[in-house]
Amino acid sequence: MGVQCVGSLLMSSASDPLAALGSLPGVAEAVDSVRKAVDRVYGHRVMRRRSGEITSEAALRGARGSAALSGADWALEEVRRRTDFGAEAEARTVGAALRLTAEAGQLLSIWRQSPLRVLARLHLVASGSTADGDVVGRPRLAGEPVDEPFVTAPLPSADEVAGRLDGLSRLIIAGGSAPALVTSAVVHGELLALRPFGSYNGLVARAAERIVLINSGLDPKAICPAEVGHAEQGREAYLAAFEGYASGTAEGMAAWIAHCGRAIELGVRESTAVCEALQRGAA
Repeated sequence: MGVQCVGSLLMSSASDPLAALGSLPGVAEAVDSVRKAVDRVYGHRVMRRRSGEITSEAALRGARGSAALSGADWALEEVRRRTDFGAEAEARTVGAALRLTAEAGQLLSIWRQSPLRVLARLHLVASGSTADGDVVGRPRLAGEPVDEPFVTAPLPSADEVAGRLDGLSRLIIAGGSAPALVTSAVVHGELLALRPFGSYNGLVARAAERIVLINSGLDPKAICPAEVGHAEQGREAYLAAFEGYASGTAEGMAAWIAHCGRAIELGVRESTAVCEALQRGAA
């Protein structure tokens, strides 16, 4: 069975429009694989006494990965030691990613009630205090430019953005039976497709993915940074998988969801390595 255009799917009157995505070829297997990987890292002995350290390290590494996908591919130690993120463009991108990762955990309860308010806050936080207050924290208007150089998919009109954001918001508030991997992949892909803000859309989309994974209960301690996995698979693979999402076809959607699942598993691998290092006393 084919999948209709993603925008139409989100704005449909079906009570659980994402449920059908769980039956696409390979998606159930990806969901199961992610669940098993997450369970393994949560069962690590280090998690029983040092979970806070794992969460902090996952946040740092996730921010580094998200910034890398937006063109600021810094070494982890450079991200760790820097304190000034207001100078050149790459530094501002890294700073935005760090602020978003820190802010995401403060917005979990609001997300369930008002996703659009959370997205506005995320863009405001990413933009920082030096941004133009007239354009930050709100969806773009007709004719306003978008700075997202690596995403070349056709840019939806401001009216389409407004309608699809509303559909996405209603979907999140209503909840549903779709697995966390499916919902987080759709939120991530939809925001990347819409590019609703004038800047930092990729960073905001990946922060929203993080919020869904935490809020869903799949990763309540935020120790499975999907951003790490997205970066590890490379920007080319990331954008190729996203093109599948943007196509709205069954094959493209399944490939995007599987790609996001692999990203979570790679994030799990990263945090497992941190657990092992802590256990050895090497970190």
